[in-house]
Amino acid sequence: VSRMKEEQNYIYYATGSSTDAIDKLPQTELLKDKGFEILYLTDDIDEFALQVLGEYEGKMFKSVSAEDLGIEETEEEKAAAEKQAEDSKELLEYMKEVLGDKVTEVRLSQRLKSHPVCLTAKGGLSIEMEKVLKNMPGNDGITSEKVLEINENHPVFASLKETAAAGDSAKLSLYAGILYEQARLIEGLPVEDPIAYAKAVCSLMK
Repeated sequence: VSRMKEEQNYIYYATGSSTDAIDKLPQTELLKDKGFEILYLTDDIDEFALQVLGEYEGKMFKSVSAEDLGIEETEEEKAAAEKQAEDSKELLEYMKEVLGDKVTEVRLSQRLKSHPVCLTAKGGLSIEMEKVLKNMPGNDGITSEKVLEINENHPVFASLKETAAAGDSAKLSLYAGILYEQARLIEGLPVEDPIAYAKAVCSLMK
């Protein structure tokens, strides 16, 4: 807290199996870029403990994978983000339709810098908490509300827009599935259909 930047309103934390794995998470990019420190939590109980604590010295805890990082934007940044989101609305809605109930939403990301895609969570149940709870008996049905975030400044997004403009729905569906599975792999989640994923990747290599 004593080293927090003047514009930093929260104590940010990230969870994972190791500090090395956490350090590579795409969700940390924007915060690192702003010089904000992040707590790296590697024990299963850590995130539950922070949920109970709620805050420290008047500063609330916030996950790097939270739906809203609580970072203030300038009016210009807000306007630019709203315009890009509106311009990409049809594309994002189509990707959501393809993925169905696997994700709650597909949207452009404000937190990604170099990575093309990541998963974030809506509500109080994070993806890491989902993994921990599913390892406990009787919790098989527990799942977090996942959001697929796409980096609008990455070449992958340019390919998505070109494919959509060309009206190639089959290829766009393929891309949506691959990006979703890649986002799962980054989070340490299993690929839902390894054979279908392998075929999809191989189809791009022809």
